[in-house]
Amino acid sequence: MQGTVLAGTNNLFTVECDDEKTRLCSIKGKVLKSDKEFYNPIAPGDVLEVQPDAMNDEKGQVLSILPRKNTFLRWNAKGRCPQLLACNLDYLLLVTTPDEPPFRPRFTDRALAQAEHQGITPVIVCNKYDLAEKMQSDGRSEEFEKIEKRLSIWEDLGYKVLRISAKTGEGMTQFAELLENKLCALVGQSGVGKSSLINVLDNSCVLKTGSLSKKYGRGSHTTTKGSLIHLTLNESLMDGIKGRKANLIDTPGIRRFILDDILAEDLALYFREMEPFVGKCRFGMKCKHDSEPGCAIIQAVQDGKITQERYDSWKRICDEIRTGSWTD
Repeated sequence: MQGTVLAGTNNLFTVECDDEKTRLCSIKGKVLKSDKEFYNPIAPGDVLEVQPDAMNDEKGQVLSILPRKNTFLRWNAKGRCPQLLACNLDYLLLVTTPDEPPFRPRFTDRALAQAEHQGITPVIVCNKYDLAEKMQSDGRSEEFEKIEKRLSIWEDLGYKVLRISAKTGEGMTQFAELLENKLCALVGQSGVGKSSLINVLDNSCVLKTGSLSKKYGRGSHTTTKGSLIHLTLNESLMDGIKGRKANLIDTPGIRRFILDDILAEDLALYFREMEPFVGKCRFGMKCKHDSEPGCAIIQAVQDGKITQERYDSWKRICDEIRTGSWTD
């Protein structure tokens, strides 16, 4: 029979099977060996062919992975191989905050590039948007204006951006409507409020939420492994209608998102405003888009077709890929 992976570690996976039973399944033999080594061969959202255990109906064996619609992954520096985070997604929800923890646009730009590479539709979710008022009252208006400018840049590129607050409820109805009947994954740094968002979306969920480090303004890892959660959306967010469903994969908080399988010379292909200019430089595909004469991308920056903010972000990510030195 077939089943969907809810969670798993090492060689054991919790699989929701077609007969409505949830089984703890192990991988049978070497059936999942492939030409690419992964930190984990299976992720939440994967659909598997499983064989129930004849002696114990609560267990089973994984026979094969069905073809995936898509995968979202990152490079795992500790394991020195790619790590699958979620599979078969309708949307990738990139959660960020204007403050607490600090806004990290390059983290989002990396994740956007990986999503473009994997063919997944990303949605940028700016949680804790209620902090905008506090930032302005604290004399940080200029800082907030820069954040709002970056959110607008992503919107101008065609990315959907939601400004919401799990604390005040701002934008949560729009967020819930987006998720209805979809399979989505929440990805973001520790402390951005992924668990808080889930608790608001479904008030029967009581996920542990963490506090921020006072010294570094970073969150602690309250989610230690990815898991697929079936949500019954809060009726107060759905015009009073009960029973509306959504499926969310809650991924562990990520401090450093490292790109997988993207070379520095190919990165511009995954910045959607740069991609049309790739190959049109005087030196063609050999152009590094740095200071070469006749560079179409540099000209596009000068013409305002590519923003200076995104060009600078692209350039820094290229340097990170080349040096292997990644920042938050």
